Amino acid sequence: MHQAEIARLLPEVFQRTVEPGSALSAWLDVMEVLHAPSEAVLGRLETYFDPRQAPDPLLLMLADWVDMTRFLGPSALAHAEAQDLISTGNGRLRELIASAVKLSQLRGTGLGLQHFLETATGLKGFVIDENPPAEDGEPRLFHIAVHAPVRARAYESLIRRIVEQEKPAYVTCAVFFGTADKEV
Repeated sequence: MHQAEIARLLPEVFQRTVEPGSALSAWLDVMEVLHAPSEAVLGRLETYFDPRQAPDPLLLMLADWVDMTRFLGPSALAHAEAQDLISTGNGRLRELIASAVKLSQLRGTGLGLQHFLETATGLKGFVIDENPPAEDGEPRLFHIAVHAPVRARAYESLIRRIVEQEKPAYVTCAVFFGTADKEV
């Protein structure tokens, strides 16, 4: 607020005494300076709630609001100011936060898991195979096979956390990176 705006909030008896160089004028100048940082924040308040524009120190809070902190590693939570919060970088975390509503709607589905993995890693090519055949050729019920691109191996820990958290509780799973495979 500028000095004139603050002065209009004062009782009329004080408003009449505001003159340049007066003590009251000096106090109003100080008030204007003290309000400036808050005014700057309020002038762009919407950016603090937009995950793509929010300052890095707010990402952890935004991620917590949409339940994404469960995918962050323990070291990321302990040293939130010193590093990226997610192994794929804060840019990917921003996209996960922005996609939280859609991901929540698709939770528990193959499409939802695929979209989650692609958003978290920034890589395309994840394939979710539901009820894949067992060694005897019969479908393996309540089992999924997650086929990840070879380049995704760098994010293996994150991918396994996502698969474990996002698949239905009664479903078993295996994660495959290119030709190598491992059970989760």
